[in-house]
Amino acid sequence: MKTQIEALLKHALEALPQALVPEAARGVGIEVESTRDAQHGDFASNLAMRLAKATRQNPRKLAEALIGALPPSDSIAKVEIAGAGFMNFFLQDHAYTAEIGRLLSEGSAYGRSQIGAGLRMQVEFVSANPTGPLHVAHGRHAAFGASLSNLLEAVGYRVEREYYINDAGRQMDILAVSAWLRYLERCGEKFNFPANAYVGEYLIAVGEQLFAAAGESLEHAASEVFKGLPPDEPEGGDKDAYIDALNARMRALIGEAAYERVLQTTLEGIVGDIREDLAEFGVTFDRWFSERSLSSSGAVDRSIEALKKSGHAYLKDGALWFKSTDFGDEKDRVIVRDNGLKTYFASDIAYVMNKLERGFEHLMYIWGADHHGYITRLRAVLIALGGPPERFEVLLMQIVSLFRGGEKAKMSKRSGDYVTLRDLRKEVGNDAARLFYVMRSNDQHLDFDMELAKSRSNENPVYYIQYAHARVASVMRQLQERGLTHDAARGMAALAKLKEPQELQLIKRLSAYPEVIKQAAAQRAPHSLVHYLRDLANDFHTYYSAHQFIVEDAGVRDARLDLALATQIVIRNGLEILGVSAPDTM
Repeated sequence: MKTQIEALLKHALEALPQALVPEAARGVGIEVESTRDAQHGDFASNLAMRLAKATRQNPRKLAEALIGALPPSDSIAKVEIAGAGFMNFFLQDHAYTAEIGRLLSEGSAYGRSQIGAGLRMQVEFVSANPTGPLHVAHGRHAAFGASLSNLLEAVGYRVEREYYINDAGRQMDILAVSAWLRYLERCGEKFNFPANAYVGEYLIAVGEQLFAAAGESLEHAASEVFKGLPPDEPEGGDKDAYIDALNARMRALIGEAAYERVLQTTLEGIVGDIREDLAEFGVTFDRWFSERSLSSSGAVDRSIEALKKSGHAYLKDGALWFKSTDFGDEKDRVIVRDNGLKTYFASDIAYVMNKLERGFEHLMYIWGADHHGYITRLRAVLIALGGPPERFEVLLMQIVSLFRGGEKAKMSKRSGDYVTLRDLRKEVGNDAARLFYVMRSNDQHLDFDMELAKSRSNENPVYYIQYAHARVASVMRQLQERGLTHDAARGMAALAKLKEPQELQLIKRLSAYPEVIKQAAAQRAPHSLVHYLRDLANDFHTYYSAHQFIVEDAGVRDARLDLALATQIVIRNGLEILGVSAPDTM
């Protein structure tokens, strides 16, 4: 209905004389919103007030002119002017009941649209470093990214989901030596683990894999491995210098070819675990993109040459710099150091160019809040490579804190002392995890209450919403048990008989679903869909408690069953977007 009212206002605006609203003032945009108070109608628009600012006319006079120019519509009962010039639209009851017919007819397609017009959008999310299992913070990224991708597809975008595997750089050196040390332990060697190594138990399994594949061929005595190294942090030394020296020793002892095998085996094991974990969570990707492939394919060198040719890179003090200050960055960025080594930023440049070469019309990144300072420089790269800035979008995820029994859980990947996503899913279930992760906006901190997530109570939103869906299924089973059948057409013909306040409220709530999806997608706000579904569930539970569905009057009975089934469809459609199941029994 909101879309219909917008169309009516557009027609009215076009019909106003130029003397009242000049052509230059007609691009203010038409906004229609649902009202919070039924006394103010069903929808309201501030179009007259927006036009008043542009034309310096009296807003109430403009509102009167717009109302007078509205095309006739049997869906509109009346339009009133309120306050300084708001136009409040009151709908006929049949306008809502007609929407219920559309809902039942479209079923799983209800709420979907083509606003995105097939625009090709890439959404990159999670992209956690492959140095260990996913923890609960990564779970929020996964649930949000997957839900938002589903929302964008629901409004017509062609979405491609991508996971960027950060499998290059120094962290991989630390990972490789950490896995090798676990292998040496498997061979029976005894030593103290480095302060800066990854010590999580997940690497014990990798050590076992290395031993199964290589036997004792990679073994060296601990006395040989650690001999002559600088002191580690517990001995008063520098932990970074120590781990780097140990990595160099590993390479010297086993050789570069064996070193690469160790790293590859470790990466395959960890990435495979991440992929499996996410798939079990209902999160899948169209592509897993390796950072290492950018170097091996020559993409990094090509992107650097592209910046040179376009005049956006220059030499200074023996290093190659990207002139990012030309595009709003606070300082220029080093691409190649004076020692000839490329920076991490060089790979990021190549990755942006790769995405542009693949033809994506919109690039969306979902990052942690600690990456805020990286936005400007990466947008600068896109512009320098010929991409318009409006094609670049970054959404930042605030942290998630996990609470169990009132105590906050600690998370540290390198120490191995953290709660994994798999552990969380095992304890609270996929459905609760998916919905709880997106209950709040991505730019707000999230406290994840595990006790609430596991509870079977009305305070638990996932239980409350799913229970509404299951209740409808229960009603239909009761109908069958009584030997009755449901006639949907008869119910539609009798929808006008539904006059109870709870029925009218539920009908209005259901009719709002398509607009909720459009707004949630446009605002990148899966949490607004969660809130809507909870409100819808509340409306249905209230209705269920106040009235019988299976009554003697066949017309009223079928109309109420139509309304119940429409509720079930919308709940199921919404939960599917959020990656949550819609059970028929609870």
